[in-house]
Amino acid sequence: MTAFVVFNPAAAGGRTGRDWQQIEEALERIFPLMSFFVTTGPAQAAHMVREALRDGHMEIIAVGGDGTINEALNGFFERGVALAPDATFSFVHSGHDSALCRRFGIAPGWRAGVAHLARARIHKTTLGRVACVSDGGEPVTRYFLGGASFGLSASTARALGRARIARLFGPGFAAAWHRFLARLAWRPTRVRLMASGLDEIAGIASVKLVPANGAFDMTVLDGRNRAAEARTFRTLRLTTAPTLDTLAPVDVETDGESAGILPASFEICPAALNLRV
Repeated sequence: MTAFVVFNPAAAGGRTGRDWQQIEEALERIFPLMSFFVTTGPAQAAHMVREALRDGHMEIIAVGGDGTINEALNGFFERGVALAPDATFSFVHSGHDSALCRRFGIAPGWRAGVAHLARARIHKTTLGRVACVSDGGEPVTRYFLGGASFGLSASTARALGRARIARLFGPGFAAAWHRFLARLAWRPTRVRLMASGLDEIAGIASVKLVPANGAFDMTVLDGRNRAAEARTFRTLRLTTAPTLDTLAPVDVETDGESAGILPASFEICPAALNLRV
């Protein structure tokens, strides 16, 4: 079986690059014939996956963290259309635990990821899609596999994506530190939420959407960020925008990576991807 591998050596603080020979040898036991591309900057993974699909590759594997995997996933689509509907996507998460790994019951680290891939089967998988805007007001469309959110959680993801110094002290410290800083900078946020059977203006800390069983599991945390008071809904679509009294842009993230800001529309894409998991 052949595969096209998109590999980010900078993932997990550079440990992925240092372990690449071992990762390659482990993957070769599953896919004896491989070609691979090493990313050196943002947005390259999506571009290279599109080129690989156009060249006829039918098995795409992303090796890296949340950002690499989400970029590679988005490479399967162009202007809302699947480039190769019969192609298969899989991933090896080389970082620490993430929502993506938790959704599919995969332990963190590349060794666990490769071991899981060796026994994985192909499934038609539901994706989420968000249309939002960039900081400059340009339209952005992103697909996501593990989940998306907006509000405080997305502000934390944006800060983590830019983190440099804090990451030197380990991913756990970086996550805790930037979560703390994001909470300090947080301002009261009110948004209009329009979904199936829901149309309201609410003060929020975060709203999270996870594709599951053909719909979104949506969780709304109130403005005080109280998990015990979280509200849950099932919906196929959510449209949301900040109210006029919201003091700062409201961040949006997909699969743990900053995607843009509100306003945004989220929708379910059923059976949109052949996923080996």
